[in-house]
Order: sequence, then C-alpha cells, then structure tokens
Amino acid sequence: MKRIKIKTFISTALLASVLFSCSDILEEEPRGIFTPEYFKTEKGVLGGLTSLYAHTRNIYGNGYLYAGMQSGTDEGTWGQNVNVDAKNGDFSGVGNLSSTNNPFGAIWNATFPNINTASGIIENAETVGTISDALVAEARFFRAFDYFLLVQNFGGVPLDLGAGELKFNTSTTRTSVRNTVPEVYTKAIFPDLVKAVADLPDNSRLTGSANKTVARLFLAKAYLTYGWWLENPNNIPTYPQADRIDPDGKTASWYFQEAYNIAADGISLKPSTIGLMDYYYDLNLGLNDRNKEMLLYADHTQGSDLYNGAPVNAFGSGNSPGSFSPWLATWNYTELRSAETSGGAYSFTSVGREAIQAHGRPWTGVAPTHEVIKNTFADKINDSRYDGTFTTAYYGNWQRNGKPTVTTMYNANNLPITMNDPVLTFLDTDNSAIVYPTNAGSSNVGAGTLSGRSDWIVTPTGISRIMYPGLWKLGPYRTDNGNTLGQANATYTRPFPIAKFSELYFIAAEAAVKGATTQSGKSARELINVIRARAGKWRWNNNGRVAKIEDNSAAMVAATPATITIGYILDERSREYFGEGMRWYDLSRTQTWHTRAASYTICGTAKGDHTPVTVNRTIPLTAYLRPIPQGQFDAMEGDVVTYQNPGYN
Repeated sequence: MKRIKIKTFISTALLASVLFSCSDILEEEPRGIFTPEYFKTEKGVLGGLTSLYAHTRNIYGNGYLYAGMQSGTDEGTWGQNVNVDAKNGDFSGVGNLSSTNNPFGAIWNATFPNINTASGIIENAETVGTISDALVAEARFFRAFDYFLLVQNFGGVPLDLGAGELKFNTSTTRTSVRNTVPEVYTKAIFPDLVKAVADLPDNSRLTGSANKTVARLFLAKAYLTYGWWLENPNNIPTYPQADRIDPDGKTASWYFQEAYNIAADGISLKPSTIGLMDYYYDLNLGLNDRNKEMLLYADHTQGSDLYNGAPVNAFGSGNSPGSFSPWLATWNYTELRSAETSGGAYSFTSVGREAIQAHGRPWTGVAPTHEVIKNTFADKINDSRYDGTFTTAYYGNWQRNGKPTVTTMYNANNLPITMNDPVLTFLDTDNSAIVYPTNAGSSNVGAGTLSGRSDWIVTPTGISRIMYPGLWKLGPYRTDNGNTLGQANATYTRPFPIAKFSELYFIAAEAAVKGATTQSGKSARELINVIRARAGKWRWNNNGRVAKIEDNSAAMVAATPATITIGYILDERSREYFGEGMRWYDLSRTQTWHTRAASYTICGTAKGDHTPVTVNRTIPLTAYLRPIPQGQFDAMEGDVVTYQNPGYN
C-alpha cells in the first residue's frame, strides 16, 4: 500500500478556493491563486468558509489515521496485511510510535491551515460588511472543532500562528510556542463554541452545514472532556506542564453540569428536521446517507471527482482527501473458493470484490478482537446493532463475476449453493461441532464446516487477524453498479460520519454519572435507554437479507442496569459507534485507555489458524498524548526538543 507523507509547518494557510452556488449543498470551484487580498472580498470569505468543510476529508476517511486510531483500543488490533500504522498504534510490542512513525500527524497537518482560514474569515467578515453573523459562526465552529481535535490528541498547542493569538497570519514563520491545555480550552474552544451556539441557525442553511444542535453537541463534549482533564482521576500527565486549575476558577463539577445542561438543551430544543432515526439499520444504510441523525460528516459524492475529493471511477490509490478508511477494516473475502461441479476442484472465486456495503475493497489492516464479538456485542438477538454494524454473511456474486449463466456452485460439504445462499458465515456463537482445516482448506481461507451446512463457517473464537466480520456500516454505496460488481476499487463516495444526534444522550448521561444534577426524565439510565430502546427495534435482518419486524425495546430497557457507570456508558458507546474512529477519544477522555485496552484475544495471521492467543499491551500514561509529527520540527527554528510531547523525544 502506498504511504502518504505530509510535511507541515505553522505559517500562511494554503487555501483551496471554493464557492457557493444556489443549490442546497456545498459546491467547490478550484482557483489557481487564493491571495490575502482576494480573501478580503465577499467571494473570498465565502470560498474560505466552504473550504472549512472540505478539510474534514483529510482527517475522516484517511485510512492510515484510521488504522492508528482503531488499533490499540478495545475495539481493534492490527490485521494480517501488517499496516504499519495499525502496528504502531497497537502498543503490543510490534510497532514503534514516534514523530516519524506517526499516523496522527494527519490531524496536525490538516487542522492548522484550516484554523488560520477560520481566523481569516472571522477577521475579514467585518471588513467585507456583507457576511452575516451566522456565517461567521460557522467559521468559529470549525476553529473550535479543530482546536478540540488538537488538544485531545496533542495536549496544549499554539494559539499564535505568527500574527498573534487567534489572529489570521499571512506571513511565513519558523517559530512556534505551545499554549497550555487550559488556555486552549478557555481562550479558543469555549468562546468560539458559545458564540456559535448563539449565532448559528436552528436548521442548517445547506445540507450538512453547521447548525445550533451540532454546536451544542461539541460545546457539551468539550466541557465534559475538560471536566475530566481538571479532575484527572488517574494522574495522566499533561504537556506543556500546567496546573489542573481552571483560569476562571471553575471546578470540574461546574463543567460536568454545563455539559449536561447543554446536551439536554440539544435534545430538547432541536428542530423537527433533526432527531434519531427509527432503526439503527436505517441510520447506517447507504441509501439513507445525510439523514436527520447525521449532524456532521466529511462529505463525498458519486457525482463528481471534484466534490468527492478523489476520482469517482478510478482505481483508488489510498490517499486523502479520498475516503478509504473502511478498506482497512475489510478482510480479503475474495480469496473464498467454491466448485463449479459436484466433486470438482474448489477453484472459482464465488465472492468477487464488489461495491456494495457488505463487500468493498479488502485491505485486511484492522481486525476486531474476540472481546468485541463475544462481550461488547454479547446480545445479538434483541440488540440490532451487531447486525447493523458488521457483515457476517458473504453471499455469492459469481453471476456478476464472469459466470452469468451458472446458477449453482458447490461449497462446504460438497453441497450446492445459489446466488441467494451465503458462501461463508461468521456464527453468532461458538459451536464445538465445527471442523476446521489445518491450513487454507477447500475454502482457501481456512474456514470450517458444520455437518449439513453448505456455507463455510467461522465461530467467534475462530476469528483471526486474516479473517473477521467486515464493517458493513461504513461499506461502499453506489447507484451505478447495474448488473456488474461496480467500482469496487475506487475510494468510497459516501459521507464519513463525524457527529450524530444520538451522542447528545451519551454526553448528558456521562455528565450525570459524573455528578451533574439531572432534569426530569433525563437521568443517566433514562437517557441511555432511549438509545437502547431504538437498538431493540428491527425492520430488516441485514445479514440474513430478509425482513424482520420485531420490537425488542422492552427487553433492551429491562436489561439496562439500575445504576449506570462510566464503564457501562463506554460499553454502550462502542455498541453504538463501533468502528467510526471515536473509541480512542472515549477511552482517553475517561482515562481508561490503559486499563480497558490492556489485553485482547485473537487468532493469528495464517489461514487455518483458529487458536486464540491473548496479547498484552503496555500503554504508558505518556501515550495519552500523541507525538507531534516530524514535519513540524523540520520547518521550525529554535528549541524543538522541548516542543515535542514527553515519551517521543
């Protein structure tokens, strides 16, 4: 796989000029030159504003960053294809995270130019005189959004990019000074988000643009995160060194209460155009992209290379701003084999690479652990989220893969299958009757057999680094496949989720557990049960490909513990947002990463290896801060040694 290297420096922002049209979505028009003078015009300010949305593609959907983010958590580990970023982020002795081996540099590289753009919009809007407060609020939202990303990953970061704190810089500078964590929150993140909540409209001006609800979500989450930082229950180090004292004299309890209040307001004051989808399956179904629950996303489209951020139909190279994160989470199902005749050789690819949610492009880079399948998603009967998250059944598509007239193949136990039958199934539970081969076997992937079943079988304890359920929720969705396999090798043309309305319930519940006084009907348990009740509603069995009209909400609510703990909220968050790149932030915020992700179980990298191995991780407390990328130091003058976070010098 090709690896991107991005050299960054804190200096003049290099802006991709983009313009609005009168349609209801953001549209982009490239310009060869975007000068500071042009940026002082109405078109320049509006173009800069659109670029704030475009920059999210360099972070969300970036497969290398995704591999580093997912691996090392209690959700995932490195896959057989040995992605270097997944190994470096795993902390199990197989990689080395440093300034040069650093997938998290993608965040640093993408955010600072965007922060400068946002500052330019805020400053120039007043000069232009025709830019509304609501549009300026979008720039404030994204400046806070980027600083929030930075402070969570790297600790304190510079507020002065060369022209003064939070000022628009137009000249190259080779020096930089990091502010402390409290300064970043209280000078940048909180003021910008408070102003954004006040000035943004209830309803987005365009599909996918910022509104009051998404600003409330990030303000509540920032308050919650900062409250944890002030409290620091597990003595996690910070950098640059700073006392855990709020400059305004507020306590952690105050921030937890505000997080609760603002999240509760976000739930209560939302417009009718925003809310929970009725079914978890529909939330993630490609047909429903940009739905009412999706508050913010890195947008992509099938309709245009420009608006997609990458060629729509070309062979994807694995570069941002193209979206290729889900490739890393997809195992190589295309190595499955079936026979064309009864008793014949198992030599035909019965499941070809296809541009549908259940399949997609396989890079085998990040694998779920046994604990995810067996413990996190223990309830696969009542709870629809396992079925609405993973691909556990792989159906034949050989009629679209070179055998259009073949109606029957022969599969496990030499039994016939049709295009309506699964070629391979990952079972929900273990079965001692399964027979595995000692190597690749007839399936060519090391899958097992069960008497009387025509599909190859893998049990939860047989999941390995080379073979595991795919991530259906983020799989490709296109409308131009026709009767072909479609553009399975292109970057994905779906929006990548960043924030969902459902998270307001989790933020408020977590703040309540941390001691916030709750409102009537919005206790931690009641809030969590809104999410769990939705999870109990089925209209479709995704992996069975059949209708399933079933309401298990009562059973889901009844199974919720009487007392909600942080651990239970973290469990629920993983069930709700598995594989979306959120997990490290949740574990880092709650200071539970080094304990909850301390070990995991998985089988090996060879076909036919179904022997579970427990792997121990050593996650030092200094790892709660990511390494600043080497490109920053290459472009700096002065003391670069003390600029880096401890543990990476």
